[in-house]
Amino acid sequence: MRIVEDFPRDVRVIENLWIPMSDGVRLAARVWLPTDAEQRPVPAVLEYMPYRKRDFTRLRDEPLHSYFAGHGYASIRLDLRGSGDSEGLLRDEYLPREQEDAVEAIAWIAAQPWCSGEVGMFGISWGGFNALQVAALRPPALKAIITMCSTDDRYADDAHYKGGCLLTENQNWGSAFVNVATMPPDPDVVGEGWREQWRQRLDQAVLYPAVWLEHPHRDDYWRQGSVCEDFSAIECPVYAVGGWADGYTNAIPRMMEGLHCPRKALIGPWAHVFPHDAAPGPSIGFFQEALRWWDRWLKGRDNGIDREPRYRVWMEEWHEPYPTHGERPGRWVAEERWPSPNIAYWRWYLNVNALGAAPDPADAVRVCSPQTTGLVAGDWYGFGAEGEAPADQREDDGKSLVFDSDPVTERFELLGAPVVTLDLSSDEPVAAVFIRLNDVAPDGTSTRVCYGVLNLTHHESHEAPQALEPGERYRIPVQLNDIAYAFEPGHTMRIAVSTAYWPLVWPTPAPVTLTVHTGTSRLDLPVRPPRDEDDELRAFPPPEKGPTGEHTPVTMADVQRSIRRDLTTNETVYTVHSDAGDFGGAALARIEDIDLTVGYTITRTYRIAEDDPLSASMTIEQRTSLGRGDWQTRMHLVTELRSDAKHFYLKARLVAYEGETLFTEREWDEAIPRMLL
Repeated sequence: MRIVEDFPRDVRVIENLWIPMSDGVRLAARVWLPTDAEQRPVPAVLEYMPYRKRDFTRLRDEPLHSYFAGHGYASIRLDLRGSGDSEGLLRDEYLPREQEDAVEAIAWIAAQPWCSGEVGMFGISWGGFNALQVAALRPPALKAIITMCSTDDRYADDAHYKGGCLLTENQNWGSAFVNVATMPPDPDVVGEGWREQWRQRLDQAVLYPAVWLEHPHRDDYWRQGSVCEDFSAIECPVYAVGGWADGYTNAIPRMMEGLHCPRKALIGPWAHVFPHDAAPGPSIGFFQEALRWWDRWLKGRDNGIDREPRYRVWMEEWHEPYPTHGERPGRWVAEERWPSPNIAYWRWYLNVNALGAAPDPADAVRVCSPQTTGLVAGDWYGFGAEGEAPADQREDDGKSLVFDSDPVTERFELLGAPVVTLDLSSDEPVAAVFIRLNDVAPDGTSTRVCYGVLNLTHHESHEAPQALEPGERYRIPVQLNDIAYAFEPGHTMRIAVSTAYWPLVWPTPAPVTLTVHTGTSRLDLPVRPPRDEDDELRAFPPPEKGPTGEHTPVTMADVQRSIRRDLTTNETVYTVHSDAGDFGGAALARIEDIDLTVGYTITRTYRIAEDDPLSASMTIEQRTSLGRGDWQTRMHLVTELRSDAKHFYLKARLVAYEGETLFTEREWDEAIPRMLL
């Protein structure tokens, strides 16, 4: 990738700038400015997250923010209240106080002598969430946002629940969040008070996964911060960006339909990463694309970006189902608006062992999947790391009810969300169904195209689910994830239906047998005809970025994924170890600019017996270190989740050290009722 060091405007960096809040708390910002901004004020762009601008995202921040500043923007990376070097406490994600702080920060930024008064907001993941949430509050100076890998609906499409099922990501992300919220501020920034701030963070730490487990249905807790509750509240222009390999993509077409402001969407093949340095590829010159958006809405330049097709996506083609990301073959396509009148739904019927264009006589088939179904699913969302993508689906297909089409005779392309409508009954009052659309190549390899999950007690409502009546017949639509994908001649479409999807989703309290009535169950596919206009789309420039500060790897990162089955106990153990710090490929690195050594490792262990859903457990162990000279800190956090038929049991232990001396220790032991989960 090209590294740009010669910008149109020279850049200076303010290592830490305090932004005062109305309650006396100060938020810590790192700021990149054109050197002459006080003489020639510029618009500002704000990124607002809890992930520690001073150290943990430093190497990722520098190429991005310096690039924007070099092209005539004040680029600001702000730590949330209670995170990094900011004062206060971080009590949960996306709280109203967080959004109010952002509104105050935007007003403060707009009033600075180096700012022209126009502000944009952008971010990926958390920063994409709160860009939407803050836009809905309409701060006067906020003129446009770019939201990446985010959601409009905190219940339907976030790291907690999917289709009313509990994602194990709730525990993964929640444990990581505890770690983020309890790390110490840097004494070089906050001074002698660092120790008191750290102790306050540790003493008042929240076990976030337990909080989220207490809200298994779509209630007011999740509605707060979900901009889909009132799309009309957002009036500033919105550019929504995501990737098909991410877990947040479904929100983008919903926002294109629901928003009424100027809006634009871009979906590539990417995971939960910026598109300029993405896996799977191809990457694009995303910084240049972002500048076009900022120039149009913050500087008033008529560059035509607002007249381009609203919905642009990467139309994926078949790729080998290898669990490490590579380049995804395909092409860019676009629709002037979304939903598009160009999409037609093709209907297929689930017949006995087959997908047919016409229904066969009614029949019934049953499925009761082993609890290990899902081992080749990959991560709910990934960051482009080795081994995180879905592998060959044949292992899971063999544990599922499958319906195959005849080999495709002519290429056709999907764009949208497939829907499978099942005519079914369950032998248990609490049941879930997991449906995958796969592409089976002529050699038999099976590539997952998209999937959907549904807690069947939620088939009428996520707000007020109801237990099923065992044996009663229900007709239930299951929407799969949005996708753009081309089926090639000679390939076979496969619908795979299972009753388990571990370790992506926490299992139901008891093994479930579903009876699926064939001939009346069906698949509706959103088919898009190729358009000549696709060949005329503006090409994206090659990726480029600004320079990164000097850092020295101390220990290189190691990523391991393994699956081990004990034939004597029938237990399967899935282990993921990652030295996951964003330190330029290192698990432990020295950041030379600030004389700081940082380190992070995480190990996730999932256990389950093939025939017993109540044997499921997951343990997450994290080790974090920050040090400079005589100042050395480290933390060790272990969380564990188990369940029986009535409760979830969540334990955690957090130990913090200053040097070799125990600084503090926290323990949690929670029992939380299962409510139709």
